[in-house]
Amino acid sequence: QVQLVESGGGLVQAGGSLKLSCAASGRTFSSYAVAWFRQGPGKERDFVAIISGIGSNVRYADFAVGRFTISRDNAKNTVYLQMNSLKPEDTAVYYCAADRAYYTTAYDYWGSGTQVTVSS
Repeated sequence: QVQLVESGGGLVQAGGSLKLSCAASGRTFSSYAVAWFRQGPGKERDFVAIISGIGSNVRYADFAVGRFTISRDNAKNTVYLQMNSLKPEDTAVYYCAADRAYYTTAYDYWGSGTQVTVSS
């Protein structure tokens, strides 16, 4: 069983930065790939980025390339999402999700989300 708690969201001006954290419980955290998703107002949930269990593989959505960086610290059971050059369209609730499989579309565990609001 893995429990995920996101933090680090908030209100930021366009062009600013935020660093989200996803803290996980459990002693086998390094066995899980962790992904970030986001859901904007009135929109479907979109994939943002994913990192493999030991951090050797990462993948980003096109809109995140060059602006967002996913990383993890397994000693702290935490995955991060550094977001730079934020735009109003990045406004969304950001969720982290974990699964033992890196290539999956169905994640076993989800956090409850953290709100990111980017003002113009």
